[in-house]
Amino acid sequence: MESPIPYYLEINQEVGVFEQAYKNRLPLMLKGPTGCGKSRFVEHMAAKLQRPLITVACNEDTSATDLLGRYIIQGGETIWQDGPLTRAMRQGAIVYLDEVVEARPDILVVIHPLTDFRRKVFLDRHNEALTAPDEFMLVVSFNPGYQNVLKELKPSTRQRFIGLRFDYSPADLETKIIVQESQVDEKTAAKLVKLGGQLRSASDLGLSDSPSTRLLVDAAILIRSGLAPRQACDVAITQPLSDEIDVIHSMNDMVSLLF
Repeated sequence: MESPIPYYLEINQEVGVFEQAYKNRLPLMLKGPTGCGKSRFVEHMAAKLQRPLITVACNEDTSATDLLGRYIIQGGETIWQDGPLTRAMRQGAIVYLDEVVEARPDILVVIHPLTDFRRKVFLDRHNEALTAPDEFMLVVSFNPGYQNVLKELKPSTRQRFIGLRFDYSPADLETKIIVQESQVDEKTAAKLVKLGGQLRSASDLGLSDSPSTRLLVDAAILIRSGLAPRQACDVAITQPLSDEIDVIHSMNDMVSLLF
């Protein structure tokens, strides 16, 4: 029995772009803020195209070895263990490097030959060259708002990908998403979307990040399950966004005006 395709509401013809990128064996770069739907979009497309998906959540410790593989000791023997990128190439899967700019720079050396006509990687520790099958696809993502001088994609790397820009959905579509994901009533979902919009535009609060659609969905789930709306918004939205008592009070005041 096939798994259901994860829900995703298309905003700007991104489904067609992904399909064409996959068809033409082009690597894809997704740009956008945290929690705006990039990962869900990739999950949706992998299921739609009926391809396995291997996701790597990159961080400052993620290295080329982590992606390609390493020798390990098992049962007294030394054996080779494929990394996620190598497995994806062998399987003809879609590999998704989430927040790729957080990883170590040596990762770029590994993926460069995958992003042009070669579509290859060389496993020097295993003395093996791999060529990606037609079904393989490389997708990376990052949040431009978190980039700085030390962590950004070089122009030479960016130009190896086609790019899709993601942002928070328009209010009417974000309301539909929250209703679908949480099964909360539309009126409550609309209030949460309005709150999200107000917080995203409230520059005076000094928030380091904007409330994601994911946080709004979490609040909606808690409300649907019986938690009082103000408390649900406090624990699902305001507390995750800030530790500053004054800022939390200001956000909860905004919640009180809506609920």
